[in-house]
Amino acid sequence: MRSLLDNWRPRVGWGVPAAWLTLCAVWSSTWLVIKIGLRDLPPISFVAIRFLIAIGVLLAVSIGRTRLLPLRRNDYVVLAITGILMFAVNYTLLFWAELYVSSGLAAVLQATIPIFGMFFAHSMLPDEPLRLQKLGGAIIALGGVILICGRLLGFSGPLAFWGGVGVVFGAASAAFANVEVKARSIQLAPAMLAAWQMIFGIAPLLVLGFAVEGNPARFHWTAMSVFCLLYLAVIGSALTFLLLYWLLPRLTVAQLQSISLITPPGAVMLGWLLGGETFLVSSLLGAALVLAGVWMIFRKAKVKEAATEGDERVVQFPER
Repeated sequence: MRSLLDNWRPRVGWGVPAAWLTLCAVWSSTWLVIKIGLRDLPPISFVAIRFLIAIGVLLAVSIGRTRLLPLRRNDYVVLAITGILMFAVNYTLLFWAELYVSSGLAAVLQATIPIFGMFFAHSMLPDEPLRLQKLGGAIIALGGVILICGRLLGFSGPLAFWGGVGVVFGAASAAFANVEVKARSIQLAPAMLAAWQMIFGIAPLLVLGFAVEGNPARFHWTAMSVFCLLYLAVIGSALTFLLLYWLLPRLTVAQLQSISLITPPGAVMLGWLLGGETFLVSSLLGAALVLAGVWMIFRKAKVKEAATEGDERVVQFPER
């Protein structure tokens, strides 16, 4: 199954660029929406409820269109492990970090997912060896991460520093989950693969959030917090996921990967324009180094474009 959106195939040529621009715009905006939602909602429960809603949407569009259950029992183990890493560890650290780190810098730090993925793929996937250009890109990007986190410690305090470290650790967890799913070759439609990962990932968060943050019914529910929650769940998770996999057979790998280079600067700009966020010159320099390193890693994908085009498990994106 190429996509759950095949029935929505546009009749004119603007469908593909419109979907691509939508992904760029939405994924650039989710970081600021998280920041705004955290004014009223606690981070653990915010994550859990967001993906609980997203699961419902993915199931609604999958029922009757694709197989809902994995083929092998061992697949459930893989989905549980990767779901906890991707959604429990990665997103909880990300949401908690945005209490202390600007949305723009969080987006830049999360963009390190392909850097960690490159190292994991080298050790776990025989057909993806570590090449010199990619290693150079990783060194440049990690230098940018060190510069950003160092400035966070010096100018924003230890909580901001640990928030930055948390985002990077979450990115590493997400990268390992991505590579593990690819290595195991789970035969499941992408929407249901994500839904199962979400199910396993948010199960402990629902319990932990209730124990630590209290009953969600007593949260400070405002119109803005409800909007942020629904935007992240329906638009920022379910819709963008479906759009991504609709685009996979229609664009090259390089064209899709370019989204990951556009969204962090977009998040920084939105944080500055709409969120009132300010950025030190050193932080912007660090962000530029991260994106330059990621670009060097992505450049090599063009060599394998013909071999990988259409493979729904090849392109990895920073989760948000």
